[in-house]
Amino acid sequence: MTLSFPSIPVELWMFAAILAAIALFHRFTLVVSLAGLASIVAYKLAVTGFKAGPGLAGLGIHFAHEAVLLANLFMLLTGFAILARHFEESQVPAIMPNLLPDTWMGGVVLLGLIFVISAFLDNIAAAIIGGTVARTVFQGRVHIGYLAAIVAASNAGGSGSVVGDTTTTMLWISGVSPMSVLEAYVAAGLAFAVFAIPAALSQHRFQPIMKDAPLGTAIVPGCIAIVVFILVSAIAANVLATLYAPEILDRVPLVGLAVWAAIGLAAPLHRPDWSILPDAVKGTVFLLALVSAASLMPIEALPAASVPTALMLGFVSAVFDNIPLTALAIKQGGYDWGYLAYAVGFGGSMIWFGSSAGVALTNLFPEARSVAAWLQAGWYIPIAYVAGFLAMLALLGWSP
Repeated sequence: MTLSFPSIPVELWMFAAILAAIALFHRFTLVVSLAGLASIVAYKLAVTGFKAGPGLAGLGIHFAHEAVLLANLFMLLTGFAILARHFEESQVPAIMPNLLPDTWMGGVVLLGLIFVISAFLDNIAAAIIGGTVARTVFQGRVHIGYLAAIVAASNAGGSGSVVGDTTTTMLWISGVSPMSVLEAYVAAGLAFAVFAIPAALSQHRFQPIMKDAPLGTAIVPGCIAIVVFILVSAIAANVLATLYAPEILDRVPLVGLAVWAAIGLAAPLHRPDWSILPDAVKGTVFLLALVSAASLMPIEALPAASVPTALMLGFVSAVFDNIPLTALAIKQGGYDWGYLAYAVGFGGSMIWFGSSAGVALTNLFPEARSVAAWLQAGWYIPIAYVAGFLAMLALLGWSP
C-alpha cells in the first residue's frame, strides 16, 4: 500500500526534503544527496516497490535501465571539467573582453553565442564553455541569475536542433522530422529575448565585464585544437551512432567514452590538469545521486497530449529528468513535437538540476546549488518559458 499525503506520493515529499536539506546544509551536499537517495531506495524496497518490480530484483532492473544514462553523465561531467581547463589554458576566455561589448550588452552577446553554439554542440558543452568564459570576463564574480541564463541559453539553443539536446535526438531517432523540431526556435528565440536582457543587467550591476584583456595575452593554438578535437569526437560519436546504429546508444555510454578517448589521445600533446578531477568526481557523484533519486519518482504516465499538457511538461522538466519524460511522450504520441522539444528542453532551466546543462554548470559554480537562490535570482526564466510557449502557439498553432 502506497502512503501519501494530500494525494502526493511519499517519494515526492522525500525528494523535496532532500532539496531543502541541500539548501540548508550546503557544506554537506554530497552526504545529504547520498543519504536522501538511500532513504528513498529503502522506502521503495519496504513499501512501494519499483517500476520494474518489488524488492532487490526491481531495484537492480531499474538501475540496469538507468546505467547507460548515469555512466554517460559521469564521463561527460568529469570529461568536460578537463575540457573546461583546456579551454581556460587556451587563453580564449582571457581575450574575450576584447571581443565583447564593454557595457551590459557584453552579457547579452555572450548569452547569444552560447545559444548559437548549443545548436551544434551538446548543451552541456555549451554551458561549460559559456561558464568558463563568464568566470574570466566577470573576474570570477558571476551572478546566480546570470548562471541561470547561461543554462537557459544553452537549453534554448539546443531545443530546435536534433543534435543540440539528448531529448531532440531521441525525437529524431523515433522518426520525428528535424523540421518538426526546428519550429521550437520560434519559442526559444522569443524566450531568449525575454531573459537575456534582465540577466545581463543583473550581472552588470553585480560585476561589470572586464573592459580589456591583460597585456601580453596570447592564444595557445594547441589547447584550442584539443578542445575542438574533444568536442568533434563527442558530436561524431552521437551523430554517427544516431544515423547508423541508434540501438547502441541505449546499450553503451558512447558519447562519454568518445570524450575520454579523445582526452587520452590528446594527453601526450598537452598534459591535462588531473588535479581538478577529485573535486569534479565529488561534485559529479552528488549530482548523480540527485538524478538517481529523481528517476525513482512515481511518474508512470502523462495526461492526454494537449496544449496544457505540453505547457505543464516544461514545469515538470524543471524537477524531473527530461529524458524519461520525453520517452513517455514519444510512446504516448499525439504531440506537436516542436512544443514538446521546447518544453522539456527549455523548461529544465527553471531549476539548476532540471537539465544536464545546469548540473554541469553547478560543478563549476557550486554556490548555485540552491533552488531558492536560483528561483529568486533567475525569476525571468519561468516568465520567458511561458512567453515563448504562448508566442509559438499564437504564431504557429497546435499541429499534432
